[in-house]
Amino acid sequence: MMMSYPNKEQRTKCYTARDGLWNCLDTNEDNREKCLQIRKAFEDQCPPQWVTHFDRKREYLKYKDKIENEGFEPIDQTKNEDKK
Repeated sequence: MMMSYPNKEQRTKCYTARDGLWNCLDTNEDNREKCLQIRKAFEDQCPPQWVTHFDRKREYLKYKDKIENEGFEPIDQTKNEDKK
């Protein structure tokens, strides 16, 4: 069964639920247990594909922020070559 694209009102509800979840996770240092009810509302308001997308986007944004703030340390390839 194909799902229709959410209308403006449905999209707004989804974005609001997503923002509420992300705020809860930020406030509670990503402790998902403290945000279960908000997570349920997010899943109820958004299409499943959007839930997956927003979950991945949050993880990417956290990773990007970590790299920007803490820096990136590439793997030293010469150490691996010495073992050969």
